[in-house]
Amino acid sequence: MPRLTLTVNGQAQDLDLPASTLLLDLLREQLGLSGSHRGCDTAQCGACTVLLDGRAVKACNLLALQAQGAAVRTVEGLAPAGGWHPLQQAFSKHHGLQCGFCTPGMLMRACAMAREDVPAEPGPVSVALAGNLCRCTGYEGIVSAVCEGLTVMRGEADHA
Repeated sequence: MPRLTLTVNGQAQDLDLPASTLLLDLLREQLGLSGSHRGCDTAQCGACTVLLDGRAVKACNLLALQAQGAAVRTVEGLAPAGGWHPLQQAFSKHHGLQCGFCTPGMLMRACAMAREDVPAEPGPVSVALAGNLCRCTGYEGIVSAVCEGLTVMRGEADHA
């Protein structure tokens, strides 16, 4: 079996696993990180989105071995100890979730937007979220939450 070495949410991992193991399966089944959800298995819905070296990727169609030596961040690694990440606060404030199934992927995609310099405006945020689907909210609350979260993350507003 191939050996995989990577960092997940700041924790070094050194594992033997079948070459066919998907990153999503590694996270959920072997590491017990169930925040990333299996939705479509075709990289269309974004429920499985995680950060790979800061880039948003769909973990359902990425082999775990493709993350060799990389840093993976899941929704479990988003919030600081004992607190909420600014995006989580904004999702709560703007009612950016209902059933919550898509929320982890939306949060991780939004984190990547900060690095990508997506403007904290409804139009660009909506375009950047196009690969993440929600069947419950109608997106208005999600877009508002991401705009506010990006603003706070960039220090353009207080964390209140």
